[in-house]
Amino acid sequence: MDIGIARTFLEVVKTGSFVGAANNLNLTQTAVSARIRVLEEQLERPVFIRNKAGAKLTPAGEQFQRFATTLVQVWARAQRAVALPPGRQTVVTIGAELSLWSPLLRHWLIWMRRECPDIAVSTQIDTADRLMEQVQDGTLDVAVLYAAPSRPGIVAELLFEEKLVLVRTTPTSVELTPEDHVQIDWGEEFAASYQAAFPDQPNAVMSISYGPLALEYILAAGGSGYFRKGFIRPYLEEGRLILVPGSPEFSHSAYAVHSSRADAGVMDRVRAGLSAAAQIIL
Repeated sequence: MDIGIARTFLEVVKTGSFVGAANNLNLTQTAVSARIRVLEEQLERPVFIRNKAGAKLTPAGEQFQRFATTLVQVWARAQRAVALPPGRQTVVTIGAELSLWSPLLRHWLIWMRRECPDIAVSTQIDTADRLMEQVQDGTLDVAVLYAAPSRPGIVAELLFEEKLVLVRTTPTSVELTPEDHVQIDWGEEFAASYQAAFPDQPNAVMSISYGPLALEYILAAGGSGYFRKGFIRPYLEEGRLILVPGSPEFSHSAYAVHSSRADAGVMDRVRAGLSAAAQIIL
C-alpha cells in the first residue's frame, strides 16, 4: 500500500470532495482520482460514491478509513524512529497554539531536557485546526490547545483551567476610553462570551492576536485588555496593571490532545512534564 494513496483517501474524506483534496495536497484532480482508482482496484471495492455534491464513503470506504488512519500514523512513527539522534530511544512531536508556547511549552521543554534526556523532541507552532488534523493523521504526537473538539480516536486531557481577567494600565487618574481597549484573540468561545457581556462595546480600534504582544503594547501606550490571570500576575504585584473592578471573568482551559493509540509510556512522561509546567505558570 502506497502511503500517499492512504493520505489522499483521508484527505478526500476530510474535505468531502476530490477537488478539495487536490487543493490541500497540491495535486491535480486527475492525480487524486488516479490514486483513488488504484486504491479501489487493490481493495476490489469502490470506496466513494461520486456525485455533484462531492464524495461520500461507501460501506467499504467506511471500513477502510480506520485502517488508512492507522497506516499513516504507523508510517509517521516509523519515519521518526529511523531518524533518531544518537543516544535517544524515541522522539516526541508536539505542537501548540502560538499563545501557549510562552511560557507553558518553554517550561515543558526545559523539563523534558532535564527529566527525559533519552527522548528527542520536535516542536512546532500552528493553528488549532491544523494541529488537530496532524494529531489525527499521526504526524503529530501531542497538541496543546485552548479548545479540544471531540474527534474519533482522539483523547483530550485538561492541563489547566485559568481565568481571563480585564486589566488596565496605571495610574488610574488617567482616564481610559473605549478606544483604549485592545481586543485579543482568545478563541471563538471567548469572543462569543465577551460579546454577550459587552453588547454595546464598539469594535476595537486595536486588535492583536498574540497576548504577550498585546501586553507590551498597552504597557507602552496605555490601555486595557483581557489577559490570563497567571500571566499578568507579576504586573499586578508591581502595580503596573490593576484589575478593572466589577468586570466579568471568563474561563480559559488548555488541553493536551493525542491519539488514543499513542504510546502509553511516552505519554505518561509527556503528561508529567506538561503538568509540571502548568504548575509553574498558574
